[in-house]
Amino acid sequence: MANLVLYELEGCPYCAKVTKKLDELGLEYESVMVPRSHAERTEVEEVSGQTGVPVLVDEEHGVEGMPESDDIVAYLEETYGQGAA
Repeated sequence: MANLVLYELEGCPYCAKVTKKLDELGLEYESVMVPRSHAERTEVEEVSGQTGVPVLVDEEHGVEGMPESDDIVAYLEETYGQGAA
């Protein structure tokens, strides 16, 4: 069972891209909705060093705060999808 946490913002198309991949791969994850205001996104900033979303945490594989939707989708495919060894 994956221990995944996704920091996201409702209505964010980049976040939707990541949640779509998580759903395609049948992965369970905890969704943490961040505030709309970047100034109030202290939790995601502590995790990733920046306030943008999406940000993925995968403790099981040592990922502490991966930003950028394309990077996250590629990582999920490589780690949990067809690319997984």
